[in-house]
Amino acid sequence: MRISHAARRTAIVLAASVALSAGSTAFAKTTSQPVIPKTSNWGTTVSITDNGAHAIGNPNAKIKLDEFVSYTCPHCSHFAKDGDGALQLAYVGSGKVQVTVHNFIRDSVDLTAALLANCGPASKFKQNHMMFMLQQPKWLEKAERASDGQKKRWSTGDLPARMRSIASALGFYDMMATRGYSRVEADRCLANKAMADKLVQGTKSAIEQYNIPGTPSFVLDGNLLAGTFTWEMLQPQLDARF
Repeated sequence: MRISHAARRTAIVLAASVALSAGSTAFAKTTSQPVIPKTSNWGTTVSITDNGAHAIGNPNAKIKLDEFVSYTCPHCSHFAKDGDGALQLAYVGSGKVQVTVHNFIRDSVDLTAALLANCGPASKFKQNHMMFMLQQPKWLEKAERASDGQKKRWSTGDLPARMRSIASALGFYDMMATRGYSRVEADRCLANKAMADKLVQGTKSAIEQYNIPGTPSFVLDGNLLAGTFTWEMLQPQLDARF
């Protein structure tokens, strides 16, 4: 979803309201070193950055692509459906491009989905991420039909209670069960305030550092690709780097 300059300021305030943030972040650093696979499929190499993003692919790739996405953004879901397969297979899997996926937190529903997508080891993120993106039309419709009472529960109280209420209403527990997570495991991730703070701070840093105009947005080798939010727009700009 594309957002205005005023909406960007709103996103900072909104993100700060769902979790308290602390400390600055750097997009390039990672807190865990990837294990280099013995196969030629670099898509299995995943590491976690300081701000909670996931770097996927060859860490020595010539091209670095940062992808900023929101789980409540329909355009992000469309990109996942139309472009993620080609991006992962032809560019990331071959070792030519490393993609870092950043969760852009716009509201409490976004934060709930992001906490669950980040649940467990880094190796599970890709599949968790795609599950939320591909099933977005189903659960986002439920969120849009939420009653005033539900919305109040989603915005008041402590973080775990709010996240559990959202997860229950939108069917997230059943979705996570298909990925092998028990409700206890899912609740543990929903109560992870340190991760919530990290994701919110990452969103604020993206706005401040790159002036992210909306989602999805792409930063190629450190430069924001203006007006790029579909695979048809992104692919030629990747190809021009080779």
